[in-house]
Amino acid sequence: MSDEPPEGFELFTRPSPLIDPWRPLYVQRQTDRMVIGVRLRDPHTNSRATAHGGLLAALADQAMGMSCGVKLHAEGVNVANLWTTSLTVDYLGAAKVGQWLTFDTVFARIGKTICYAECDITADGETIARGRASFRVTLAAQSA
Repeated sequence: MSDEPPEGFELFTRPSPLIDPWRPLYVQRQTDRMVIGVRLRDPHTNSRATAHGGLLAALADQAMGMSCGVKLHAEGVNVANLWTTSLTVDYLGAAKVGQWLTFDTVFARIGKTICYAECDITADGETIARGRASFRVTLAAQSA
């Protein structure tokens, strides 16, 4: 097992005190979304040595929010922030230490004030969870 990420992933450097202890994290930039990836290590696990549900929820939230931002920016919307208003995760399986996890936004619909997204969470390509979220859009102040 290699510690290197799959081809197309680069180091994720966006600051976040919540996810800093889980680094290194990786991101794959797509034209319509951002895919987050991480090699599952001990700090990511629960007492059963599988991926902790909180890790899956937090990284799914991050991936979906960034993907909504990508879509908004592509449409010329000057976004200041996206605030999570609702988040659900359906846990369908488990991931073990050493597996490569991806958080891939498979659907995002943007509106002027709310964005909706869905995310597949996979471990070595097998779906282990699915997330859904909505985000409140706040626009950046327009300069005069």
